[in-house]
Amino acid sequence: MNAASSVVLPAPARVPTLYFIGVTTGKSSIQTVFPRWAAELGLGDVRLQGIDLPLHAPRESYRRVVEFIAGDPLSVGALVTTHKIDLYAACVDLFDEVDELARLMGETSCLSKRDGRLVCHAKDPISSGLAIDAFLPAGYWQETGAEVFLMGAGGSAIAISWFLSRPHRGADRPSRIVVSNRSAARLEHVRAVHAELGTDVPVELVHAPQPTDNDDVLAGLAAGSLVVNATGLGKDGPGSPLTDAARFPDGAVAWDLNYRGDLVFLDQARRAGVRVEDGWVYFLHGWTQVIAEVFALDMPTSGPRFDALGEIAAGNRR
Repeated sequence: MNAASSVVLPAPARVPTLYFIGVTTGKSSIQTVFPRWAAELGLGDVRLQGIDLPLHAPRESYRRVVEFIAGDPLSVGALVTTHKIDLYAACVDLFDEVDELARLMGETSCLSKRDGRLVCHAKDPISSGLAIDAFLPAGYWQETGAEVFLMGAGGSAIAISWFLSRPHRGADRPSRIVVSNRSAARLEHVRAVHAELGTDVPVELVHAPQPTDNDDVLAGLAAGSLVVNATGLGKDGPGSPLTDAARFPDGAVAWDLNYRGDLVFLDQARRAGVRVEDGWVYFLHGWTQVIAEVFALDMPTSGPRFDALGEIAAGNRR
């Protein structure tokens, strides 16, 4: 049996069903959080169903999953994590509509249906920005002159670099953005995105096949820089993109996009005495943005209603 034919598709949905396409979806807090959110939001009888695929799954695997969702009447959409770029590349011809950010980023983080048409969205540029604004104060970049180091060149890293480099942010942007990745091909995609954007923030791309390559970049960062683990290591795979010998700049902020798993990167940052942020707030914004799109809701991004959803989630965090 080949890898594509071994993909296990769900049975046709009996109630409106949102899919979670990832690697280890059964371990996510969303499995217990979603039913409680659905009740809070008045969604009625709806269901969340995980679909697990291996990292960099075969093209046909992605296509079978998307074709199933497109053809099943009560399959209402999906949140995509880890596979955002690979799924987009494999399935772009299957989408009836592709939103502007998804086309620019070359990724799928959300699928929804409108009048039977399958729509591809990129929600990461919105949810990552909301998460950053939750832990860094307005004016941070202008006041500190800090830089950003993104380890990993997947959809989340591209979205973060887009959000922080947009010209309309004026002077409140990093003085430099560095993106590293183990494979050079993904870095070329980052280059293409920023070439289309035309940002004047310097964006440097570093081929980093070994963790020591990331250590070298880290050592040259300005004080106060934001260091991001966007590789999936610590959740989707073991370890960290850094070695234990890595030296963080003074006043650095270490952000892991994961909130579950071994989170080795955050342990390294704590030992270095720098501020750490996990991916919990990113998780909240990522899921609420997708739920709002799929179920056509007016979803707040702050305030009492959003706080209530956050409290529900916190009580069921895994």
